[in-house]
Amino acid sequence: MNIRWLLRMAHWAHNPPSERRVRFVLGILAICLVVFALEYVFGWPEALSPDPRGRLWAP
Repeated sequence: MNIRWLLRMAHWAHNPPSERRVRFVLGILAICLVVFALEYVFGWPEALSPDPRGRLWAP
């Protein structure tokens, strides 16, 4: 384990994050999980795929 990680853990042990910040991070994590679940259930829309299927314009 890196010494930097140990120092960061010691700092967090002495000064833990506020309840507001913990709620914020958990809220962001919940939003990410909801988006992942929706994408898993319904699939990714073709219009947003990076490689479109078909021709967009004639050369």
